[in-house]
Amino acid sequence: MASKILVVDDEVDFTKLLKSNLEETGKYEVLTLPNANDIISQVHAFKPDVILLDIIMPGTKGIEVCEMLNKDVVGKVIPIIIISALAKDADKYKAYRVGVVDYIEKPIDLQRLIAKVDKYIEFKHGN
Repeated sequence: MASKILVVDDEVDFTKLLKSNLEETGKYEVLTLPNANDIISQVHAFKPDVILLDIIMPGTKGIEVCEMLNKDVVGKVIPIIIISALAKDADKYKAYRVGVVDYIEKPIDLQRLIAKVDKYIEFKHGN
């Protein structure tokens, strides 16, 4: 059974490429969202094992998304990995304070990302 990854990023070309690369491994089912609208309902419907979240997006920012997920019974147990090219150190610090488990800078090293995703999926499932 494939692990589920939710990617929330406003860069549509990036998310298409990331989804394609992750699904080609045969290990993941990937849902992409261009923004955080309806994030809680999407999390409840899709039930991701890991969330990959851009911290700097128009509208609801990544930090705000983390705070919303932390208040949700389903969302608060899902590991969140920040993916961003523009985040400042202060943003990274805030992200860790609201429950983000890891941070990866763009451009993404796919093998490094997969290793981190697998690590948090295993941890979440107690393996």
